[in-house]
Amino acid sequence: MPLPRLLPRLAALALACLALGANAAFPDKPIRIVIGFPAGGPLDQHARLLSDKLQAVLGQPVVIDYKAGAGGTVGAQEVMKAAPDGYTLMLANTGVMVINPALYTKLPYSTVRDFTPIARTAMQPLALLVNPKLPVATLQDFVAYARARPGQVNYGSAGNGGISHLVPEMFKSATGLFMVHIPYRGSAPAFTDLMGGQVQFMAESIPQAAGYHKQGKVRALAVTSRERNPALPDIPTVRETGLKDFEVVGFYGFLAPAGLPADVRARLSDAFRQVLGNPDVRSRMVAQGADPAFLGSEEFGRFLAAEMPRWADAVKKSGARLD
Repeated sequence: MPLPRLLPRLAALALACLALGANAAFPDKPIRIVIGFPAGGPLDQHARLLSDKLQAVLGQPVVIDYKAGAGGTVGAQEVMKAAPDGYTLMLANTGVMVINPALYTKLPYSTVRDFTPIARTAMQPLALLVNPKLPVATLQDFVAYARARPGQVNYGSAGNGGISHLVPEMFKSATGLFMVHIPYRGSAPAFTDLMGGQVQFMAESIPQAAGYHKQGKVRALAVTSRERNPALPDIPTVRETGLKDFEVVGFYGFLAPAGLPADVRARLSDAFRQVLGNPDVRSRMVAQGADPAFLGSEEFGRFLAAEMPRWADAVKKSGARLD
């Protein structure tokens, strides 16, 4: 082949080799994990649990960056706009990934279009809680109590349209109860009013719920997973109490900006697989109330596609909409 025609091909080959070399060296600098909520919450606990082992697997520091606001939307935008190079990841929950797209009328991101799924890392059941002074000992007792007082029982949530709002709405649909929703700005003030008796019922993630239950500040009546949870081993599942089809579990997962190179995606996904395979990580995660539940990139993508219509239906039935 004449040299003038060969040179462009050689140049293209050289660039491809450079790109392969760059990706093969991934990572060669710190990785940032963005969380769209304040420090100290369940997502923060999850990130801190995984970050040390993730650093060891990847050989680079892992930095946690909090970008709180609008139900995780601020953090999602931050990651959506980042370079798709694997150095900016988002740790998100059910709300950010599959509830917000149905809840917000003008959501600035699309879970499917704007992100690359990396790994699902945990399933997060909830506990159904009551004020400890309420004269009920079981979930069946509570259903009878609330049914005898339609519209007089309040339930608190961390805000309109979040999982702590939608799970009680699903429970209301399953039982035919009429309870009044009182939304708060986060789970902390909702817990305060549950303990004070201003609201009588609440659904919240097990890491927080288990601590308050063990201190006697709230009473856990049931958990929403298929199996009992090790953090609350004496508390039955909702299914055990008679609602055979009631199983609602949130989840945590990591995503990167759309357009992430396939080899970088595979490297990150495999790193989380290794971390989730560590017995110490698994036992500590279970102690926090979350179930280790790794899915790789492709499987996680299919899981998200299946979850989105389910939660969209829950949002529609609840009547919740946010601008």
